[in-house]
Amino acid sequence: MRSDPTILAFDTSAAHCAAALLRGDKIVASCAEPMTRGQAERLMPLLQEVLTENDCTWQSLDGIGVGIGPGNFTGIRISVSAARGLALGLGVPAVGVSGFDALAELAPPGHLPAIPAPRDQVYLQIHGAPPRLTSRQDAAATGPLYFCDQPEQQARAIAWVAARRLAETQAPPAPLYVRPADAAPSSDVPPVLLDE
Repeated sequence: MRSDPTILAFDTSAAHCAAALLRGDKIVASCAEPMTRGQAERLMPLLQEVLTENDCTWQSLDGIGVGIGPGNFTGIRISVSAARGLALGLGVPAVGVSGFDALAELAPPGHLPAIPAPRDQVYLQIHGAPPRLTSRQDAAATGPLYFCDQPEQQARAIAWVAARRLAETQAPPAPLYVRPADAAPSSDVPPVLLDE
């Protein structure tokens, strides 16, 4: 592993597609596009654009950094699947970075990284305890919170964390789900199958 790795990082855990390219000790590119749907179709072209615009190829990557959540179930699956596929195809490690670890890079001292959740709730992880879902009011009672409303900054933070963890990463990234899915199994009665 080179001492100045090239890392492509990305995140689709919320209503965006965000990416950053780290070369050595410098972020050379980052971008984010807001979107509520279409991340699966947009992610790979966006990553290709970031590489092309910075005279980089897939083969010159030393690793992949990916946001693993918590957040939108579908968005998390999109980016984690892409990272695992790219790592396998390129023969490089993929490093999963939780939203909490990424935001910890950006948060002012003394602030707790917090991630918005549906229904006026917040994802929190306090002092190494398991992540949890709580009301915004209860979250505010834990102390000052840090929310990041700039996905581009979060992608940059994912790249920095991934670079530090690159050499020690062994397992492929996995989604970080804190709450059960909103979707429920169909309540329709299945059709009766007739034996012939």
